[in-house]
Amino acid sequence: MNYTELSAAIQAYTENTEADFVAEIPVFVTQAEQRIYNTVQFPSIRKNVYGQVTANNKYLQCPTDFLAVYSLAIVTDVTGSDMNTGTYEYLLNKDVNFIRQAYPTPNDTDVPKYYALFGSRSDNVDELTFILGPTPNASYWTELHYYYYPESITTAADGRTWLGDNFDSVLLYGSLVEAYTYMKGEQDMMALYNGKYQEALALAKRLGDGMERQDAYRSGQYRQAVT
Repeated sequence: MNYTELSAAIQAYTENTEADFVAEIPVFVTQAEQRIYNTVQFPSIRKNVYGQVTANNKYLQCPTDFLAVYSLAIVTDVTGSDMNTGTYEYLLNKDVNFIRQAYPTPNDTDVPKYYALFGSRSDNVDELTFILGPTPNASYWTELHYYYYPESITTAADGRTWLGDNFDSVLLYGSLVEAYTYMKGEQDMMALYNGKYQEALALAKRLGDGMERQDAYRSGQYRQAVT
């Protein structure tokens, strides 16, 4: 389902084509996307980026679209910029006070072992930085896997996203819940659409938080109990 189809479906389900309502549809959809992405950890909301830390600087800037950490690694012994030649050492997530206590001075240098979310960047209070411990003793490559909000279907150039193509039901019913909230719709219809949304969300969680995170060799393939 692309955005044109989604917008038309919202208008058809609500039987509302008033100009003010149609103008608010992008808001309904983006609110629904945010709720979905904060409920289900789809791989499509995770990306990775390479960066570098420098000697004697214990801070590392987060990407501008950063939401939360999945993993952070220091990559040592890299030949040039070929990351395939390096050795990955994954850092452990700690509190800032742990790092400050364990490595109280900037002279405590070595290959970093820990990281914590420190606070706002000096050049942009809306963005965050990591603090590393110990302070890097040399320049190292880093690989950060992190969660972010993918581009909304409302602004995508072709009007398509992974969510719209693969789980349009949860996007549609989530948007309808937001639309009926805006319309102050009847409680029975609100309950109906919210129920449909919860059903679609459960299926989405089965995929994003279950099947896509399951190791069939160790966990076995998914089986439905037969009664």
